[in-house]
Amino acid sequence: MSRIYEALKRADDERETPPGLEDDRVVELASDNRVLKWTSDYRFEESPAPKSNFVFEQVTKHSWSPSAVSLPTLADRGAGVEQFRSLRSRVYQARYESPLKTLLISSGMPSEGKSFVAANLAMSLARNSMNNILLIDGDLRRPTLHSLLGAPNVPGLSEYLSGTAELNSIMQRDEIPETNPIRSVTSVSNLTLIPAGKCGDNSSELVANHRIDERIASLSPHFDWIQTDSPPVLAVTDAVELARASDGVLLVVRGGTTPFDVAQRTQATFKSSRIIGFVLNDVKDRPRTGSYYYYYGGPESSGKSNRGEEPRSHE
Repeated sequence: MSRIYEALKRADDERETPPGLEDDRVVELASDNRVLKWTSDYRFEESPAPKSNFVFEQVTKHSWSPSAVSLPTLADRGAGVEQFRSLRSRVYQARYESPLKTLLISSGMPSEGKSFVAANLAMSLARNSMNNILLIDGDLRRPTLHSLLGAPNVPGLSEYLSGTAELNSIMQRDEIPETNPIRSVTSVSNLTLIPAGKCGDNSSELVANHRIDERIASLSPHFDWIQTDSPPVLAVTDAVELARASDGVLLVVRGGTTPFDVAQRTQATFKSSRIIGFVLNDVKDRPRTGSYYYYYGGPESSGKSNRGEEPRSHE
């Protein structure tokens, strides 16, 4: 565990050099209603964002059935709520350093908890703000977000990228029930989901066709945060492709489980992207030092949800 922690701390120290500038490439960052280009001479150039016919009020509403066990952020208080509030605060701090709106959440290997972190961070962001949050399931091989939120999975991103569905038809929101006060408490009307859709064998080709880059840029003016859950980067290449459309990458490793070399290789695979930090998921023995990293289920908490059940980390 100590070797992984040292590797993650080293990754934080190496973030001093702006990403992508060593090879003079241009990094495009979506921010508010414009597209910023970070050039090799350390300047930001502004260009108009792609136009979109998206109308937020026309997003389809479904009655979601979110899992209270898998989404501890649905509770009003508790260890899980506080842990993700801390993560949320750190993400906002990264925004103060440089433009950050589109965020990719990934991991090196399966079962490290990236989808669990992605869903709960999006829920925490939505519950803390009146602004709109967009959550995209970019894991076209093993989608999970729709299960965590209790939402339909089709149509989704796969159908849009393949050209069989329009953008507005794949977006959905939770319908706030008027007759169920208990369910109303867990509803988040400002969270919009784009599910993965029907899985196929051609997900790499779909992700590489650049349609998602253009659509994320066009949707940027309508959302305060756009967050994408990607497949494990060491298993498939989709995550690197998705990182092109993101301002930053948040990596998830599992405490006491993720091997040291996997953490190193994961960081190296995203060398052309801005890594804003690591999430240490399911930590049993928290390092006793202050740093830029985040913890869930540390020793100072009971690790219980509001139902008294053990929170589970999902991929």
